[in-house]
Amino acid sequence: MGDVAVGARSGHDGEEHRGHPVEAADPAADGAVTSGNEPGAAGGGEGSGGQPPADGEGSGAAPTPKKQRSFWKELPILIGIALVLALLIKTFLVQAFSIPSDSMQNTLQQGDRVLVDKLTPWFGSEPERGEVVVFHDPDNWLAGEPTPDPNALQTFLSWIGLMPSAEEKDLIKRVIGVGGDTIECKKTGPLTVNGKALNEPYVYPGNTPCSVDDQGGQFKVKVPEGFIWVMGDHRQNSRDSRYNQADENHGMVPVDQVVGRAIVIAWPVNRWDALEVPDTFDQNLNARSAAVTVAPQGLALAGAVPLVLWRRRRIQAAETRRPIQVTEPR
Repeated sequence: MGDVAVGARSGHDGEEHRGHPVEAADPAADGAVTSGNEPGAAGGGEGSGGQPPADGEGSGAAPTPKKQRSFWKELPILIGIALVLALLIKTFLVQAFSIPSDSMQNTLQQGDRVLVDKLTPWFGSEPERGEVVVFHDPDNWLAGEPTPDPNALQTFLSWIGLMPSAEEKDLIKRVIGVGGDTIECKKTGPLTVNGKALNEPYVYPGNTPCSVDDQGGQFKVKVPEGFIWVMGDHRQNSRDSRYNQADENHGMVPVDQVVGRAIVIAWPVNRWDALEVPDTFDQNLNARSAAVTVAPQGLALAGAVPLVLWRRRRIQAAETRRPIQVTEPR
């Protein structure tokens, strides 16, 4: 009986230790056997009347919490996530560009950093009149311009969008006309779009809206669908659509070459400003607006002519069928 009882406490399967007499169990000795600290003790803290082990090392002890990763081990992961997010933002949302020249003064100064919205073109949005846009060089407009030589760090930061691109051949100008517009400059101006004059307060002080020269300053062009006509705000210091009419696009910029719209001056801080569309472009400049106004009158006249002719023929036919009264002499 005592043999079996000790075996139960010790975690055995009730197997008898035959040939080994057992003396009466001493409480102190029994506690030592079931403490779980000796190799012969099986069953951990549960073999001693269901009491948990004194030192917490048995199978019923709570798991030791994992040690938190150090900041220096997590830093590379955080940097990697930040770089991926920056690359995605540059590719699909917003990209920074640096202004390399004075052609957009005073709206933009040389050295300004602008943020360009690249998201809306993904949803089919096309440039509109008055917007300041960044576009890829359509046909070697930047020939002869100095090429920047960035170092490795600048190249990497430009690639992920944390610095303006230094290697891409991009230009920034204001959209004056879109597909279907007729744009004309006579003498010193004003510049007209579809026969309507533009009031251009953004033109550089001292400049005239149109340039009097034989290189392209005097012009009248019609913009094809899928293209835009662009001009710099510094009219006498901007090689824009006017002076590239000999290229394969006749000075027009294909819409699919537009990177996006410049929406804000982000740097330097004292130059921070939103790039809004000027009020002069709020007027109805639609090339078809005059035709739409006249069309209802023309249609009414065209519809009235057949009706008048039909009524006249009907009256004549009725008079022809009317019997002739003969008056006999008395």
